[in-house]
Amino acid sequence: MYDSPVLVLNQSYEPLNVCHARRAIVMVIQGKAEMLENGMGFIHSANDLFPIPSVIKLDFFLKRIHNAERKLTRLGVFHRDNYTCQYCGKTDKKLTLDHVIPRSHGGQHIWENITTACVPCNLRKAGRTPEQANMKLNTLPAYPRDGLPFFIPRYYRQGLKEWQKYLEPYSR
Repeated sequence: MYDSPVLVLNQSYEPLNVCHARRAIVMVIQGKAEMLENGMGFIHSANDLFPIPSVIKLDFFLKRIHNAERKLTRLGVFHRDNYTCQYCGKTDKKLTLDHVIPRSHGGQHIWENITTACVPCNLRKAGRTPEQANMKLNTLPAYPRDGLPFFIPRYYRQGLKEWQKYLEPYSR
């Protein structure tokens, strides 16, 4: 329960981050945050009962740089590509990252050159470009376009209904 995800909102209700329940409880107890949604039960101490929050709002405003580059991560690429191989269209749990233009051919490690591929497609393409391997990309890789400045894993977005009203304005 301590590791349960908690959505952290700025004082202006803008999503900032996801933290663990343990951190969220400490912030609420210290008066740094306010609990908005309690969807996970309670933690018992020797003298008290503490609700486990699922959404908290900071009591102070954290200024964010809106034009900051989103960090390129493995899960971020999988999320952008909807957990689907961009060559064959198969949805698989065993996905890999593929450099469209291989690094051995001068390809860069950037959002616009990395895509999701299943293991058989990645092995078939090997160290070649899609044209050399006679393979076609279903979707060209691009910088993520959703409005959030950070990545929230798909299983969090779908599983925690109380987050939806806070994330909806930024999901376009």
